[in-house]
Amino acid sequence: MKSGTYLGTWCGRRVQAVGAVVGALAAVGLGLAPNASAADAQSQQWYLGPMQTEQMWKVTRGEGVKIAVLDTGVNPDTPSLKGQVLADEVPESVAYGATDDYHGHGTTMAELIVGTGADGGIQGLAPGAKVVPYRVQMMGLHSGEEFDKETPAEEALRAAADSDAKIINMSLGGMTSKADQDAVEYAASKGKLLVASVGNEGAPDAPAMYPYVLGVGAADANYEVSEFSKESSDGYTDLVAPGEGIPTWCDETFRSYCQSQGTSQATALVSAAAALIWSAHPDWTVNQVTRALLDTASRGWPKDEPSMYAGYGFIRPRVVLADPNYDPGPPDVDPLAKINGGDVLAKAGARDASNTDNADNAGNSSSEPSASASGASQAPGKGSTGGTSAAGSNAETAAADGDSGNTLWIALGAAAAVIVIGGAAAAVLRARRAR
Repeated sequence: MKSGTYLGTWCGRRVQAVGAVVGALAAVGLGLAPNASAADAQSQQWYLGPMQTEQMWKVTRGEGVKIAVLDTGVNPDTPSLKGQVLADEVPESVAYGATDDYHGHGTTMAELIVGTGADGGIQGLAPGAKVVPYRVQMMGLHSGEEFDKETPAEEALRAAADSDAKIINMSLGGMTSKADQDAVEYAASKGKLLVASVGNEGAPDAPAMYPYVLGVGAADANYEVSEFSKESSDGYTDLVAPGEGIPTWCDETFRSYCQSQGTSQATALVSAAAALIWSAHPDWTVNQVTRALLDTASRGWPKDEPSMYAGYGFIRPRVVLADPNYDPGPPDVDPLAKINGGDVLAKAGARDASNTDNADNAGNSSSEPSASASGASQAPGKGSTGGTSAAGSNAETAAADGDSGNTLWIALGAAAAVIVIGGAAAAVLRARRAR
């Protein structure tokens, strides 16, 4: 979560953008060759074992949670997604192309979240959950008549906000307009968990830069933050997740998987992790789910000094699921209110009350929030320890995940020493982020 400075001018970057752009299409075709069998996909999902998915699935597989996926559309007919896509829940006004993925990106994100792994396809982290697909305008991928038919990202986001999806996955960028930012705050005011990729192109992207959005970076199999993710973070990363060596559909033909890297893939896995937590605790609020993700993330630095590149650390939903007495904290307090410029739910409640009073005075009974949400705050940006490892801290981290022989947490403990490097630059980085 991050400074609320309006990004319409955004220091001169990408101000001409119209519509969203995909946040991570980098480096497909690395490893898995085109025409590789689908069975190769799961063998490349290196994170499933270390994250102890089988243990988590004894508690929940994500049942009862819906995730809106704003992307290039989602193909519901891949083996791994049969029965997993709720296309009939997309409002007709924004339904164009929702189940016609012309690229493969959106389908991959959906599989990483809820894929069943059928026929050796991608195994989702939360296969008991469901996705609701929205195909949004993507600059650089479409133009002309086809582009014009697609839904602007802010309209899709508002539609998702009005649905019963708990989580909104945005593995995309380029949402730089005031309308985009207003849509983000509107969705947050509806109690949705907004998850977005920070980007891969050397500069942080929107909506990950906005308040009330969890910005996600990528880590490799050594639990180090990926170089492309570091280059794009600029302090806007809140969490990191696996984002290198990830199987994705090679193209729109859906005949084979390729290996890829990107913060898009990491974003999908954070959404899936949140779905597992929310499924196990359906009465929790977005504040409590967010707090659980942040508090249990693996890191080697103080929680109140988030890293420039890794934020609060590497996702560990199993820690929450393994503890039936886990305390998620107060339901009505945003754990990131300080850098978000206040709790959006509290602001929405105050706005509703004000609207009600004004309506009563004017003889109008409506108390619905304004279609144009209030502007962004001027809260300071996130600080930084300068850490580049997504690692946890030594034996304590390993113990938290049960098996001290688990290769993931041994690696995290060994890598924690990297956190010390760059610590001297922390004050400079914090000063640079305060704007």
